[in-house]
Amino acid sequence: MPARVVMYRTPYCGYCVLAKRLLVSKGVAFDEIDVAGDDEKREWLREATGQHTVPQIFIDGRSIGGYTELNRLERSGELDALLQSA
Repeated sequence: MPARVVMYRTPYCGYCVLAKRLLVSKGVAFDEIDVAGDDEKREWLREATGQHTVPQIFIDGRSIGGYTELNRLERSGELDALLQSA
C-alpha cells in the first residue's frame, strides 16, 4: 500500500513548487494543505516540526522536512522506500 503523503504549503513559495514538481514526477498521490493566513495550522506545524518554513512534508505521519530534505531522500534513493511503506 502506498504511503500517505501530506504537504503543507503556501501558494507563493518557490520551494513548495519544487517539492510538488518532484512528487508529481514520481507519480505520488499527495494531499496539499495551504497554510497561508492560517495561524493555527502554522503554529501546529512549528510545534510538530520545530520549523517555521514551508513546505513541510509528512510521509505516513512522519515529518521528513521540506524540499531540501525531500530532494536529499530522492538523490540517495531512500524516498522510494518511504513511499512504499506498509
